[in-house]
Amino acid sequence: MLAGKTTQGSELDDTSNHKGMIDKFIDEYHFFIANTDDQKRRAFQLRHDVFLKEFNYEMHEDEAHLYESDEYDNYSVHCLIEHKRSGILAGCVRLVMPFSGNTHPADQLPVQNQGEQLLNHATLTPFKLPPLETCEVSRLAISKNFRTRKSSTPEEAADKEVVLFSQDEAKTFSLVALGLFLCTYSIVGLTNRRHVFAMMEPRLLRLLAISGFKFTKVSEPIVYHGTRHAYYIDYHVAKQEMSERLVPLYKHIAETLRPQIAHTFIS
Repeated sequence: MLAGKTTQGSELDDTSNHKGMIDKFIDEYHFFIANTDDQKRRAFQLRHDVFLKEFNYEMHEDEAHLYESDEYDNYSVHCLIEHKRSGILAGCVRLVMPFSGNTHPADQLPVQNQGEQLLNHATLTPFKLPPLETCEVSRLAISKNFRTRKSSTPEEAADKEVVLFSQDEAKTFSLVALGLFLCTYSIVGLTNRRHVFAMMEPRLLRLLAISGFKFTKVSEPIVYHGTRHAYYIDYHVAKQEMSERLVPLYKHIAETLRPQIAHTFIS
């Protein structure tokens, strides 16, 4: 499940301005894998803030620590994007990767909980693909601080949970969701996976399509915090179809995360 109410700005469509925004995004944000307990806690806390506190989703809650986590977190790579100047976590996402074809949760994808009857594609289903080549992008959460452009109004100044950014800083907000997806996409390549699944809302699906990532719908409608569908994309095909404008950002993220992957459970 991917959430966080993504924002789409004109920066994604304006060719003349796009390279400048990509460079600015690279300069102003850290991209990293949560390889320490503290880094993972930051992701779980952001998920709690977005999914439970803000959107009121019914999910498992660690009330003592204000975390949102589940059984798949121990078998996932967690990617985070942090705003450098403020030190605030802009967003997080995880890539769930099974180890085998067993029925234990660690050996299946979250989307498989929906059952074979809803995953109705004849061939593009995790039930029929090699488990060690499949993965699922899920739990994409974007801080509300990075979903709208902030101005210093009295109402916003009174909201202690809202951090104010300059108009210049806010220009990059529309790239956070795309940056999170590119983090997981980079991990897919670095770990030699191929078959990628995700449950997405239409807004994020459209954003990714604009960027050259053409997903295939592989399920009936799924009622899960709203109506969604499960989607599939082939890593190798996606690499060929990615928008050329995104290649510098993708390469930067992949090279940044490459040495970090050695410290995860995959090594």
